[in-house]
Amino acid sequence: MRTVAKAASRVPGPNAGAWTRIRRKLWKSRAMYLFALPGTLYFLIYKYVPLLGSVIAFQDYSPFQGFLHSDWVGFDHFRSIFDNAEVVQVLINTLVLSFLQIAFAFPIPIVLALMLNEARQEWFKRLIQSLVYLPHFLSWVVVIGLVTIFLRSDGVVNSLMANLFGTEPVLYLQQPYLFKPLIVLEVIWKESGWSTIVFLAALSGVNPELYEAAVVDGASRFRRIWSITLPAIRSTIVILLILRLGTVLDNGFEQIFLMLNPYVKEVGEVLDTYVYYKGVLQSDFSFATAVGLFKSVVGLVLVVAANKLSKRFGEEGIY
Repeated sequence: MRTVAKAASRVPGPNAGAWTRIRRKLWKSRAMYLFALPGTLYFLIYKYVPLLGSVIAFQDYSPFQGFLHSDWVGFDHFRSIFDNAEVVQVLINTLVLSFLQIAFAFPIPIVLALMLNEARQEWFKRLIQSLVYLPHFLSWVVVIGLVTIFLRSDGVVNSLMANLFGTEPVLYLQQPYLFKPLIVLEVIWKESGWSTIVFLAALSGVNPELYEAAVVDGASRFRRIWSITLPAIRSTIVILLILRLGTVLDNGFEQIFLMLNPYVKEVGEVLDTYVYYKGVLQSDFSFATAVGLFKSVVGLVLVVAANKLSKRFGEEGIY
């Protein structure tokens, strides 16, 4: 009986063959996985492990008591997000600024890619591409520094207006009604050229014979763009729009923080800067974490909803 039991224990289970195949595939592609290892470790260490700290959103966290001994408060911090009038105003500022960027900054790379695609002189096309790509490599510190030089009271714009029209200096950076337009224009100038890379890559896959056939049929240039070029990049536009909706509550900390001043804080304070002030400067770690977790959940819901909506209209979506 013992011999039979030992023999039975050596018989491979139903999943043994599957695990063997997996090990063989991993070993066969070991070089590829080795190259992917640094990126995998980066996301594990800096993206997934910090998620464990989100537990303090449900605690009255104290650095002296730590995660294990801080008092649990449940969803109290999440309720205070909507009970606090200041947070509601910050949330409105964030949404308005995000939708302004989607409405005005998102279409610009598409238009720019269409214009570059229609350029016939290759040297001119490459020159324009290089010029519009360059601002992407500038940090927001440099960009805001340039904006300040141009728009401050003794800056280039005020000096030019005074010399031409004799007008008094205008404090552009301290005008609340100019804050959001300036933010959108800065994003357009800095990132539009770089974003065209994706659309130009999509356009490179269009069969040139389609354009030749359209010319033979008498289609105008605008008609060719509408009937051939735009449908070719429609799926790319939808995917990028879905990803952009996932960051609708994320306006970017550096740009907003550098543009803020006491005169525009009421209209310019967004969730990113508010979390910094509450969590870092005022040491309200639990509330700041609750706001950050709320941002992530809203972004996830918007991505899933937009992805399902795109599939209903016949697009592929992101998954």
